[in-house]
Amino acid sequence: MFQLRIRRLAGRAGLGAAALAAAAVGNPAAAVPVASAADCHDAEVVFARGTNEPPGMGRVGDAFVDSLRQQTNGMDIGTYGVNYAASKLQLHGGDGANDVINHVKQTVSNCPNTQIVLGGYSQGASVIDIVAGVPIGGISWGSSLPPEYASNIAAVATFGDVADRAGGAVPNASPLLGSKAIDLCNPQDPICHAGAGNEWSGHTEGYVPAYTTQAATFVASRLLAGSSSHLPGQSPLVPGLGPQVPQSPGTAPIPGLGPQVPGTPVQGPGSVVAVH
Repeated sequence: MFQLRIRRLAGRAGLGAAALAAAAVGNPAAAVPVASAADCHDAEVVFARGTNEPPGMGRVGDAFVDSLRQQTNGMDIGTYGVNYAASKLQLHGGDGANDVINHVKQTVSNCPNTQIVLGGYSQGASVIDIVAGVPIGGISWGSSLPPEYASNIAAVATFGDVADRAGGAVPNASPLLGSKAIDLCNPQDPICHAGAGNEWSGHTEGYVPAYTTQAATFVASRLLAGSSSHLPGQSPLVPGLGPQVPQSPGTAPIPGLGPQVPGTPVQGPGSVVAVH
């Protein structure tokens, strides 16, 4: 008798599972969860690590995010380590750029009000150069960010970028993202700075914590300016337009108009900073 009851219960469970599966097939929307506001971060840092660092954000990226969280008054900041092979041959920067762009598109689709920060260190900075439309030497193995997503990018921070040697870093060279970017070069870093006194340790050890904190100060000012526009009772934000200036009741948001508050980073010796 006990075994018969077990069989009956199992049969009912099987029918229930089959019914749920059939419902999911008949209604695909029910089978695919959609991100709610509770699932979305206030901001997200998308960071490309340096050469030979293990997958993730890398040492500079982790320190940058730690400092950023300390300076943003409890803002919920998520992270995404760019998925690319950061090998010595540096042949996969385009793959990294494409991964950044795909992730930005996905984030905008699922969480249109999340402020996105792009960052990179060393080879990872070159990845961000490609995304910003200013690949080193004009050679690009990947795509640049489609212009319609530029307003979703709150800030850009690069460290130890070889493009500095030719004055081609994002703040100076990118019409797409330069106005919201900061680029930092340790004057003892031979990768981004030519001259006497350079040491390899200036590249590998010269950015944490001084320059990561400086970059975080700049980015925090932009994130906080953007978050102040998300006030209760304001008009809803338009997907794909990023942070917008708060509107008076009864008025519509102005497409593409993000916060226009310039950042005020604390500059250190040898830093390359551009704030527009």
